[in-house]
Amino acid sequence: MKNTLVAYFSAEGTTAEIAKRIAAAADADIFEVKPKEPYSAADINWKNPLSRCNKEKIGKKDVPVEGEIEGFENYRTFFIGFPIWYYGAPNVIQTFMKGYDWSGKRIILFATSGGSDIGKTVSKLRPYVKGDARIIEAKVFKSDVSDDELKSFAEGLVK
Repeated sequence: MKNTLVAYFSAEGTTAEIAKRIAAAADADIFEVKPKEPYSAADINWKNPLSRCNKEKIGKKDVPVEGEIEGFENYRTFFIGFPIWYYGAPNVIQTFMKGYDWSGKRIILFATSGGSDIGKTVSKLRPYVKGDARIIEAKVFKSDVSDDELKSFAEGLVK
């Protein structure tokens, strides 16, 4: 088992692709964060005020997560990836983060977005991180990010 894990939630595949590339660059294990009830295309249509993603964000609802990280205690460094939704992490990531004690862990956030920056994502996600974990980096990537940029990002943070 390695001491670095890439955990990610991906709604449409973009974040999954970046996560796999970061895992390869960091020589890390990988874990997909999946909601117990998968999202449909209609669920993530943010233009519809009645869509599931809007109801979850506005209602500050937990989104139950399927499965858990085996051997969590053996990992030291975690890359946590997600698409930016409403200038922050989707609720499924918040629920995922609440499910573990992050004491002594190093957390690197990465996100994907077509137009948003990382904004206040760290401060919005911090209340869901139990323990004294350090969020040491947070960065947004576009889908066309180069392998060299991802490698440079990952190598500089894995210790």
